[in-house]
Order: sequence, then structure tokens, then C-alpha cells
Amino acid sequence: MQRLILPFIMTVALLAGAAAWAADDTAEIALKDHQFVPQVLTIPAGKQVKLTVKNEDATPAEFESHDFRVEKVVPGNGQIVVYIGPLQAGTYGFFDDFHEDTTKGKLVVK
Repeated sequence: MQRLILPFIMTVALLAGAAAWAADDTAEIALKDHQFVPQVLTIPAGKQVKLTVKNEDATPAEFESHDFRVEKVVPGNGQIVVYIGPLQAGTYGFFDDFHEDTTKGKLVVK
């Protein structure tokens, strides 16, 4: 009987994790003319968010944030996916490391 309980518990936990993963929020942001569109992105607090970053420029960019620890190159006319959070409520900065002086955005977590 005890041998059956552990596999059952693991299966239930796995299914619950899959359901939670499917319920995650998604968001999109674009890079156009070396600017983030939108410049301010709002996501829910306490949840992991799948963020798609689309680069509409021909040159590569590097989506980066020291605040929520992400750094990933976005090819020209390409896209990437990053997972953010869960984060506490607040405002977090992000930028294009290749054009840091001009390409900045804010992540508002509510």
C-alpha cells in the first residue's frame, strides 16, 4: 500500500504543476526604431509571466534587466521568449544593452 502512495502523490503534484504552468500569464513587447513598444509593460505580481520580445529592427538587440535578472540577445527581425518572475509589486527597469542610452523600458508589477 505504501509503495503506491508515493507514485500517486508524485503524479498529482506533476499534474498540479502542469495546470499551474498552463495558467501562467503571457505578455509581448516589441523593439521598433530602437525603442520598446510599449515602453511601460504591466504584469501581475506573484505570477510567472512568459514574455515574448519581438525585434522589428534589422539589427540585433540585447534585452536585459539587472532588476529581474535577464539577459538575452534578440536577433534582427527575430524574437525571443523569457520567463519573468514571480515578482513582488514594484517597478523594474529593462533596456537594450546594445543601445542602452536610448532604449529603456519599465516593468510595472501590480
